[in-house]
Amino acid sequence: MQKKDRRLARRLAAEHVQRGDPLGWFERLYTAAGDDTSLIPWGDMGPNPNFVEWRDRRGFDGSGKTALQIGCGLGDDAEYLAGMGFDVTAFDIAPTAIEWCAGRFPDSPVAYELADLFDPPGRWARRFDFVLEVYTLQAFPRELRGDALRRIAEFVAPGGDLLVIGRLIDDGQGTDSLPWP
Repeated sequence: MQKKDRRLARRLAAEHVQRGDPLGWFERLYTAAGDDTSLIPWGDMGPNPNFVEWRDRRGFDGSGKTALQIGCGLGDDAEYLAGMGFDVTAFDIAPTAIEWCAGRFPDSPVAYELADLFDPPGRWARRFDFVLEVYTLQAFPRELRGDALRRIAEFVAPGGDLLVIGRLIDDGQGTDSLPWP
């Protein structure tokens, strides 16, 4: 895996939070990155290994089920979900991220959509058998997380599953920089 340069993401996040636009930095980051995935901190160019391990331990199968990927980024987790048999909808707030997914996976069965977690399409309410969130919540300032998690939970169909994956902070690392743990 290539080493990630998080400086640009941290700078853009701080600028946008100061301006009262805590989510605007995502689009700026994708645009500034061009084709350089090393500038996208979560752009590992493969499914999240914690998700893969979780799935392997449980033998989780998506055949005949629906799934929603929160903040799909470059699309790798959404594609992995599709490979598990799910009918997948994946969204991101950044138009450039959605364009990147379409370019990387032109024949994908995944429905990539531009959407805002805080103003989602009403048709998504309690619709999905499985909802996956990887690293998105911790990229939000602390004051947005409670509302964000409530909104994510509203996508889960009765009897469905929600999986949230985050990173832990290192000892001595402050909680005021990206990712905000």
